Amino acid sequence: MAGHSKWANIQHRKGRQDAVRAKLFSKLSKEITIAAKMGDPDPDKNPRLRLAVKEAKSQSMPKDNIERAIKKAIGGEGEEYEEIRYEGYGPSGVAVIVEAMTDNRNRTASNVRSTFSKNGGNLGETGSVGFMFERKGEVVYPADVGDADTVMMAAIEAGAEDVESSEDGHVIWCADTDLNDVATALEAELGESESTKLVWKPTTTTDLDLDGMQKLMKLIDALEDDDDVQRVTTNFEASDEVMAQL
Repeated sequence: MAGHSKWANIQHRKGRQDAVRAKLFSKLSKEITIAAKMGDPDPDKNPRLRLAVKEAKSQSMPKDNIERAIKKAIGGEGEEYEEIRYEGYGPSGVAVIVEAMTDNRNRTASNVRSTFSKNGGNLGETGSVGFMFERKGEVVYPADVGDADTVMMAAIEAGAEDVESSEDGHVIWCADTDLNDVATALEAELGESESTKLVWKPTTTTDLDLDGMQKLMKLIDALEDDDDVQRVTTNFEASDEVMAQL
């Protein structure tokens, strides 16, 4: 699978650690609350909220936490957040997109800029690396859901654009505006997915050796440790040998 998918696997393994898990739940709760505030608090009537809840469930977030996040929006509780995207370069010239939700733009910008500079990167202007990515819908299924042909046929029927199948599983891609419909159709055919979300998919990649990967992971870990940062995307590519040594 491509490098960005391997990074998702790294995140998934890290997510088993309690401390990382608690922070992940906090970020998922924020997304649910924001989605519910921006639209209908009923997931069936709010595509963004439905996807946020689906992603939370895929990460084993307790039902009570999900309901609490929605009720916070209904009750008008919580801070007023704005969504901001930062772009820059990490070690070895890797392109990095940072998506944040913040109630203090100056604080977040200062923290993100500092994190980049302390970890061998440079924060750029909006658009400085965005041209190297496409906004896509990503639906992930485990390998045992079916063989490549079965998943490909289901994806075509659902209106997806592409499928990447490997021993690690199946990654189904679709237009960002079609994610809700494609995910619903796939669920009817293949069952519950492991993950369903909007992502930045690299169109060009930067190859990294072990040293480069270690430096990049240090930057990503530092960025993700910021409570304002929702997700970090990069365009790295690394060999299976390098990934095995991490």
